[in-house]
Amino acid sequence: MFYKTYYASPIGLLTLASDGINLIGLWTEEHKYFAEGITEVLSLNDDLLVFKETKLWLDNYFNGKNPDITGLKLLPKGTDFKNTVWDILKGIPFGKTITYRDLVTEVSKKLGDKPTSAQAVGGAVGHNQISIIIPCHRVIGDNGRVSAYSSDLESRMLLLEHEGIDVKKLMLPF
Repeated sequence: MFYKTYYASPIGLLTLASDGINLIGLWTEEHKYFAEGITEVLSLNDDLLVFKETKLWLDNYFNGKNPDITGLKLLPKGTDFKNTVWDILKGIPFGKTITYRDLVTEVSKKLGDKPTSAQAVGGAVGHNQISIIIPCHRVIGDNGRVSAYSSDLESRMLLLEHEGIDVKKLMLPF
């Protein structure tokens, strides 16, 4: 059985999903891959420990703190490749960004210096099931610019700005 709860955040309503023990999803309402891979109905349950812990983490994050994710029970469901990408995303520090090029290099190293497709890495970033906590919003283009990702551009810019990143330098020219 799968469960859900909601969290009212500064970037809008977030949906959290769990298998009863682990956090398996965290999406904005506009997320392109909302609830991807979940084959059962999500039953509302606000009382799960994992939801309480995640909401506390989110409270701390949105109150300007840099909470540690190691205590959270995260279980995104993906291929070994996607999990490798998501593990690297977890290591991007609060208030910092990484380019797709650097991310591809890191993934390649983790895979034993195997050639890695930038498209495959970008796809894994976009299919991140636990946004914000696994910080896909911190990945920027090689040109130092930001574009929309699996959620809307405004939310992404708000998250980066919240972390102290000068978003004016990251905006695409119109």
